[in-house]
Amino acid sequence: MALADCDRVAEIRVHGWQHAYRNLLPQPRLDTLSVSADAERRRAHFGDGTGPVRNLVAERDGEIVGWAAHGPYRDGDARTADAELYALYVDPGRLGSGIGRALLTESVRQRAGAGHPRMFLWVLKGNARARRFYERAGFRPDGAEEPFDVDGVQVPEVRYVRTLAA
Repeated sequence: MALADCDRVAEIRVHGWQHAYRNLLPQPRLDTLSVSADAERRRAHFGDGTGPVRNLVAERDGEIVGWAAHGPYRDGDARTADAELYALYVDPGRLGSGIGRALLTESVRQRAGAGHPRMFLWVLKGNARARRFYERAGFRPDGAEEPFDVDGVQVPEVRYVRTLAA
């Protein structure tokens, strides 16, 4: 991912939230998501590619159609030896086309290659489609659950884990 990709990645992320989290998060929150504000946040946090967070984009015919971010597992403010998939979004019009699978496969490959023993991710408990996707890729819920507060509404997230092969 390049700095110039932040606008398109923000568009994919915002539209991904609006599509995937309909009926899971409060609709007013989804309605007020801003592509420009998200892009600005992305640009402000964008690194030079040498830090611990890796941003990947998937392209088809020269157009960015998906984005994933991964890095060390976050346990509060501490980082552990494990890896974490922070985000994975595909343009909603391209769901089911293998883009998400390719991004996940590459994220797992990079983290395994960096020597991380496991990869974790958090997913909304009610997001059945995403949970099936991660389970098909070898991730399993490990019993950890956290509340995710969205405008005063508690939306539980569950943690998934997968052992990585060196």
